[in-house]
This record gives sequence, structure tokens and C-alpha cells, in this order.
Amino acid sequence: MHHTSLIAILVAGFVLAFIFGMIAQRLRLSPLVGYLIAGVIAGPFTPGFVGDQTLAPQLAEIGVILLMFGVGLHFSLGDLLEVKAIALPGAILQIAVATALGWGMAYYLGWSHGAGLVFGLALSVASTVVLLRALEERRLVETSKGRIAVGWLIVEDLAMVLALVLLPALAGLLKGETGDTSQIWSQLFVTLAKVGAFVAFMLIVGRRVIPWILERVAGTGSRELFTLCVLAIALGVAFGSAELFGVSFALGAFFAGMMLNESEFSHQAANETLPLREAFAVLFFVSVGMLFDPQILLKEPLEVLAVFAIIVIGKSVAAYALVRAFGKPNSTALMISASLAQIGEFSFILAGLGMDLEILPKEGHDLILAGALLSIVVNPLLFAWLDRKNAREAAALQEARTDPVAPPVPADIDKHVILIGYGRVGSELARLLGEQKVPMVVIDGEESLIAKARAAGLPAILGNAVNERVLREAVPERATTAMLAIPQALEAGEIIARLREINPNLSIVARAHSDNEVKHLIEHGADGAVMAERELAHSLAEMVLAAPVYRGARHLPPSTALA
Repeated sequence: MHHTSLIAILVAGFVLAFIFGMIAQRLRLSPLVGYLIAGVIAGPFTPGFVGDQTLAPQLAEIGVILLMFGVGLHFSLGDLLEVKAIALPGAILQIAVATALGWGMAYYLGWSHGAGLVFGLALSVASTVVLLRALEERRLVETSKGRIAVGWLIVEDLAMVLALVLLPALAGLLKGETGDTSQIWSQLFVTLAKVGAFVAFMLIVGRRVIPWILERVAGTGSRELFTLCVLAIALGVAFGSAELFGVSFALGAFFAGMMLNESEFSHQAANETLPLREAFAVLFFVSVGMLFDPQILLKEPLEVLAVFAIIVIGKSVAAYALVRAFGKPNSTALMISASLAQIGEFSFILAGLGMDLEILPKEGHDLILAGALLSIVVNPLLFAWLDRKNAREAAALQEARTDPVAPPVPADIDKHVILIGYGRVGSELARLLGEQKVPMVVIDGEESLIAKARAAGLPAILGNAVNERVLREAVPERATTAMLAIPQALEAGEIIARLREINPNLSIVARAHSDNEVKHLIEHGADGAVMAERELAHSLAEMVLAAPVYRGARHLPPSTALA
């Protein structure tokens, strides 16, 4: 009979993660909660199926490599430098505060100072996955608030990468072993020298060789070879860095991603490897859940609540105070503090390493996992509260707003176009219509985009167009056309329905990304929906038919989907 431990743990991991991930999604929680619970069920502390305890850590290690590779692939030094004045000192101070709180709790529990340090560091860093998903759902990634949050997160991630590198070298000191001090310092020096050699090698050789290899493979036109090349680079650099330079898999994978980010094919590399990265990320969270003993929730409820308070209250208050101290508005401070009120993958990696090095006790590892579970569950609720608060404030501001600087919507405006969304698509559309002297009113919920529209001399309304009060400021009853350039089809459908109620004769055209979105928009009252991919194909075909050899061919029918 074939030995099927690997197959069993893969099947159980994916099936349980899918089931509990779906349940978490239906409950409006992060799917990460479902993945961790799937791991608890497959672990040795609950009845029923128990996954192979030797294979799970190896699968988790692959998950760590691909997670760190993804972090490096999306690392942008430019984004960090743009917000360095607040993200760099803010993140460092917030890490210091959270670490001090964690160390204080560890001291109270009678743990060693080393255990307290590892425990506090694990509680100080937010989950990249949770934060980015929350920002993406609210279209905040490209806003000033979002850039600060992402920059803050990058600093936290870099600090944790450094901690992962130094922890093995300092393990003896952190465990309280009274060894030769000079030996500890020499070991630390050797570790830093190896890391320095690896970083220098990657910056001098890697940043030239890796993009060059990727470009040559992309030139073959083979999608399979391209994907295989990206994975070979990620796993090969991670393994090679550990074998040749003695640094962690995590650091090697992070630098592999950074070097690939230098290539013009970085976006394609990210897209091609995304399914595999997400699959092994799921297995990583499942394997972490397998190490969690849920009995700690009953045995030590007060300690669990204390950890939860450090993560959700301690970190958030520190982040809020720091952002306000840098002169940022209250809304920005609240958004940053809500973003950081959770912990995730780096906390698990650090806690696991601390336990392997016998610095952190098993109880500390369980408390970190319990705190992560609870904080990830609560984080969407914090964002929902913040969304409602922002909506109330925006409505109040809309009622009381008098803005003499902004070009007002002319009282006698007539036969104009209402342009909803002033991002990349909307601003280009406004430029084209402006060249033809078409009167316009812009609506957008982002302050920076509204400022950009007003600088171009356009009447622009700040607010969410789903709000009927905001829509009526654009005088839709006298408009001829409404153009929705926002990428969210569900939100656009609601706006279209409201516009159609106000002015049944309005011509409405919207933007879509799929046939289902086209159908949704037209069902809600749009006269037409433009799909970017279809328009591109249509334009390319028209260019082909414009060639002399095809001049006798008939013109293509319009590509825009009409009601």
C-alpha cells in the first residue's frame, strides 16, 4: 500500500480550508480565520483526522517562502520614500510600544526577558494579507491614507525580517545562557557579515542576472516556462541563500521578490504565480492552526484577553497618537490604527522560530495564535464602524460645506455630462470631453482626485455618488449623459438606479470588466456598458481592417454592449 501522508494532509488542508474559509466569508470575516480553524481541526488537539506533524512544517516553510517572495515582489522603495517622514518613525515607535507591552505581560507571567522580547515583537506587526484586503475593498490603496498604511506596513515587515535574521545568533543570550560574551558577539558579527555578503551579492549580481533571465524566458513566449522560471527563482534563491550564506529562507525569498520587482515583467510574474502563492499561503495558515491548542481559551482566558487588548487597543492607541502627533487629520489616524489592530503571518513565523530556538514557551505561542484569531475576527468590525462614522461625517460635511475656492456647479448648468470617478480612466475621459468643450460635473469620493479636477477648472463634488444628496448637487435632472468611470460594478449599479429615478431620460454609460458586470449594469438601467478588453480587441481589429489588403471588408459592428 502506498504511503499517502502527503496526499492526505494536502487534501484535508485544502478541503477544510475551503469549507471554513467559505463559512468565514459568509459571516463577513476574513477567510484567514477559516484557514486557522481548519488547521485546529486537523491538528492533534482536536478529535478526528490528525495531519502528519512532520510534513506540515515543511509545507508551512514553502508557504513562508512564497509569502515572503510575494512581499518582496510588491515592495516599492518609492512608495516607502514617499511617506518615510511618518511611516518610518511611526512604525518603529509603534513596534517599540507594542513590544514593551508584550514584554511587560511576559514579565508578569514569569517568563524570561528573551521570551518577552520575542512575544512583544510578535504582537507588534500587522498582517500584510489582512491589511491589504481591507484597503483594497475600500479603494484606499492609492489614497494618501492607504500609502501611509502600506508604507508603515513595509517598515514593520523589514523590522521583522531583521529580527528573523538576528534571532538565531542571539538565541543563547535571549535564553539567559551565561556563555562567553565575546563568543556571542563574534557569532552576531558572523551572522551580520553573512547577511551583508548576501545583500551585496543580490544587489550587485542578483538585480542584473534575475531580470535578465526573466526577460530571456519571457522572450520564448511560453507561459509555462515563464511561471516555472519565476518559481525556480523564488525557491532557488531562498534555498541557496540558506545553504551558501546561512541566512533564513524568508530573507532569501524576500530579496528574490525585490530583485524580480526590478524587471519590467514583475507584474506578469506576480499574476502568473499568484494561484500557487495563495495555495501555499493557505497551507501555511492551516499548518499554524495545527499547532494551536484551543484549550488555552478555557484555561487562561484572562491572558488571552490581555493579548487581545495589547493587539487591538494598545497598538491602535499608540498608532493613533503617533499619526496625530505628525499632524495628520483624525480620519487618517483612525484608519491607520484600525489597519494595524491585528496580527498575522509574520507573528506566526516569529513565534514559531522563537519556539524552535526554545526562547518562547509553548504557552506564548498559543497566546499569540489566540490573539491573532480574535484580532482578525474583530478587524472587519472595526473597519465597518469606521465606514459608518466616515459616512455620517461626509453627509454632515456635505450639508454644511461652503467651498469658495472650488469651481461651483453653475446654477444655470444645462445639457451637461455627469462624470462619476476621476481616476486614470475618468481623468482621461474628462480631458477628451474638455477638448470638445463639453460641459461637465465631476463626482468622486477621494479628496486628492477632487483637488485635481478642480485644478483643471472643472466643477467637482466631493462625496460618494451612491448618496442621493451628492448626486443631486450635479443637477442630473438637467443633464444629458452620465458616465460612470468607477471600477466597482455593484456600486455603479446602485448609482445608475438612483440616476434613472431622478431622470428617466438620462443616457447612462458605465465601465465593466466582464460579461456578468455588463449584464448587471444594464439590468440596473445603464444604456451601455464598455468592457476594456472588448474595446481593445475591437480597436486592434479595426487597425487590421484598415490595411490596404482588407479595405473591401465591411466595418465591425459597435463593440459597446447596449441595452
